[in-house]
Amino acid sequence: MNLGDQPSLAGEPKQVRLDSEARRMHSGDATNKPNISVFFPVYNDEQTVERVTRKALDVLSQIASEYEVLIVDDGTPCRAGEIADALARENPRVRVIHHRKNLGYGAAVRTGLANARYEWVCFTDGDDEYDIYDLHKLIRLRDYYDLIITFRYTKMYTRFRVFVSWVYNVSLRFLFKTHYRDISTGLRLIRRELIDELHLEAASPFIGAEIAIKTMLKGFRVGEVGIQTFPREFGRGNSTSIRNIIATMKDMLAAHATIFSTDYELPRNRLPRKQTSSVRDPANPSEL
Repeated sequence: MNLGDQPSLAGEPKQVRLDSEARRMHSGDATNKPNISVFFPVYNDEQTVERVTRKALDVLSQIASEYEVLIVDDGTPCRAGEIADALARENPRVRVIHHRKNLGYGAAVRTGLANARYEWVCFTDGDDEYDIYDLHKLIRLRDYYDLIITFRYTKMYTRFRVFVSWVYNVSLRFLFKTHYRDISTGLRLIRRELIDELHLEAASPFIGAEIAIKTMLKGFRVGEVGIQTFPREFGRGNSTSIRNIIATMKDMLAAHATIFSTDYELPRNRLPRKQTSSVRDPANPSEL
């Protein structure tokens, strides 16, 4: 649903309704503020984990009634997990979950989603390439969408990474019949009650696309917001490593096989075909 699609009262211009709605969303009235969980995975992010945490706490103090910051340590070999624990001891709104070993970006996202407490869940990356202050833009649309994803106006990456991203998005639009500009940008806001409906399986960076695709196919409302990204200040990201590219392709093909099958999302009165083929009708002698 787009803001401009709202019906107006008789004789009332739509723009007046929109301006009124914008004032309500920007107001400081605590009764209008939602409860929000923010989480992010960390892996080799010791230089940014504290910065992202403090920025998240700051923005949440402005826009949320109740809030928390959840850090998922995905078996990182650096000090990011140790720094996260120190932040949690300092502030009761910060929680940390540790994976004993590296399980992958998608698994870390699923851990964050499963442990988030509040009605709206925002998640981003731990390297500060996506600025958590853009949550201001996303939360304004909470009355209109169940999932809000982002697309990048400019991709501040190497030519190889930009090319991989382009191929990936074109492939997803073709395979899953989607129209999204940039389906895997690492800043999203999702309604908590939707998460259990999605049955997420990806352990790779495909998790972002899986969330958007399954939300769309189930008929929930998906919105897009444009944002800027910022260059990574240290090291190299892992999203376009050969290991992650292969894992993402495997998860993408597995999701395609599941979704475009005869048993996906059947009406409640229908059994999967594999089960119905094994059930014999005693009234039909030819099946005995």
